[in-house]
Order: sequence, then structure tokens, then C-alpha cells
Amino acid sequence: MQSIRFSRRFVLASSAFVATTALLAGPTAFAQAYPSRPIKLIVPFPAGGGTDIIAREVANKVATQQGWTIIIDNKPGSGGNLGVDAAAKAPADGYTLALGQTSNLAINPTLYPKLPYSPEKDLVAVGSVASAALVLVVAADSPYKTLADVVAAAKAKPEALNYASSGSGTVAHLATELFQKNANVKFTHVPYKGAAQGSTDLIGGQIQMYMSSVPTLIGHIRSGKMRGIAVTSQKRVADLPSVPTVAESGYKGFDAVTWFGIVGPAGMPKDVVAKLNAAFNKAIETPEVKKKLSEQGADVAGGTPEQFGKLIRDDIVRWGQIVKDSGAKVD
Repeated sequence: MQSIRFSRRFVLASSAFVATTALLAGPTAFAQAYPSRPIKLIVPFPAGGGTDIIAREVANKVATQQGWTIIIDNKPGSGGNLGVDAAAKAPADGYTLALGQTSNLAINPTLYPKLPYSPEKDLVAVGSVASAALVLVVAADSPYKTLADVVAAAKAKPEALNYASSGSGTVAHLATELFQKNANVKFTHVPYKGAAQGSTDLIGGQIQMYMSSVPTLIGHIRSGKMRGIAVTSQKRVADLPSVPTVAESGYKGFDAVTWFGIVGPAGMPKDVVAKLNAAFNKAIETPEVKKKLSEQGADVAGGTPEQFGKLIRDDIVRWGQIVKDSGAKVD
């Protein structure tokens, strides 16, 4: 009987040791096996737009390089909030991610009084993917050739010039409000619910100016239907070399871009976050992805999860103040 009791104790002790070892090794073992099934990447805007193009290009390269399956899930609505919220509420296992951007990660926390998620508490930053300048455009037959022309006209007749954006509280709207403050001028804001109608009305003469991301308007500029007046980044856009920056047009230090990055539900294993970060960083450094994003007027970004997390936190403060100063309201 004594030997039998000893055997049972040995078995129990051995089982406890194995269980404890597996528990301690769990995250690393999980990361090594990850991913064992398709990853869903939520794009919180419609298919065919600038965010969607960037998401598909980068995801396809990651899938090819890593041998993973990544499924794009377009989930537009509520200024991008619907898709990001779906990612925030998904299981924190690394199989549901979202391509967030400045609007739904940095602006909307202040713009929306009841945002269903907190970028800082409910999401984890995986990595920055790209950034894109905004561009102020006029119709091809507009009398305004430079930013100085626009400012002069606005000072001569305050609020007589109107400009379009894809909605109140968007990066384009707030960047233009920031410029007006710097230039001490006042335009009239005409918010649209998307990019297409604003482009049509600018070309048709219903509005005088339009501010939007370079990926949205670069095709119209190349076709000669619109004239680029200034871009909002610190340096000129490679595919629009003749369009000066706002900063070099007399407003030193002006910088307002929209960025894109991968986020997932808070609580994702750190090893999985690191594995995803490495995979996306490798993908965006390839010549093919750089070329494709450049054609869309975007630059690749990259960096660590910690760096992207800091960017989100810093821009929540920065854009939040601009939202308050502008008095922007949700459409």
C-alpha cells in the first residue's frame, strides 16, 4: 500500500509540474503556433477608398511573405468607429485586427461624446503602416494659383471662399481649421459625406476649394481636372513634386498628415503583437509596397508597437485640442 501511495503522489506531482510548465510556456508556445487559421483585418471604410487600397496592398504582401491567410473585412460606418469598435470587442487572440487611422484613433475620442471604445484602453497598437499628406486643391480653371492667392482673397472677403471636406471633424476639416488659425483668415466649411460628391462639385464650380488626402485626389490632379495648391506634410509628396508644402508657402512648421496603423483588441499576447509587428514591418519595406503606396500619395511608416502607441496617445491630445478650438461637431 505504501508503494501505491507513493506512485499516486508521484503522478500527481508530475502532473502539477507539467501543467505549471505548460502554463509558464503558454504565451511563447502560442506565438510559435500563431497563426493557425485565417486572420481578419477590418477596414473601417468602404472598399476602393484610400484606406482600403493601403490595407489590401500591405496585407497581400504579408500573406505572401509569411504564408498566412489574411481576409479583408470592410466594415464602414460612423466615421470609422463601427469597424474599430468591432476589433476592440473581438477576442484578444490575434485573429481580428483593424487598420485604424488618425480620424478613428486620435480625433474621434474628442469629437464623439459617446465613443463606444477607448483607443488607449480597449486597443493595443501593433504597428504604424503608412502616412499620407492632405492636399488643398482648386478646379483647373480657378483663378487661384498659389496659397498666397487664396489667403489674399480670403482676407479681402472673409468667409466668401468655401471649401469642402469629407465631413465635420475629419482630418481634412481640422487641418484646414488649423491653417485658417495660422493664416488669420476665415473660409466657409462645406462638409460632404464622402469624397466623390465633393470632387464633382469642385470640378463643376459649386465650391472653390477642396481639402482631402492625397490618395483621394491625386488621380484628379494627374488628369488635369484639379490643381494642387499645397500639401500639408513637412516635405513635398514624391508623386506631386510641383505642389509646395504649406510650410514652404509661408507657414513654417505646419504639419498635418493622416496616418494608418494596425491595432487589435487589448490583451493580445505580447509575443503575437511582436510577431505581427515584424511581419508588417517586413512587408512595407519591400520595393513593391513602397511603390504602390507612393502611387497613392502615401509613405510607408513602420516602427515598434510602443512607438505607434505613443503616436496615438500624443495625437489624441493634439487633435483633441484642435477639435475643441474649431468647435467641430459630428454630422
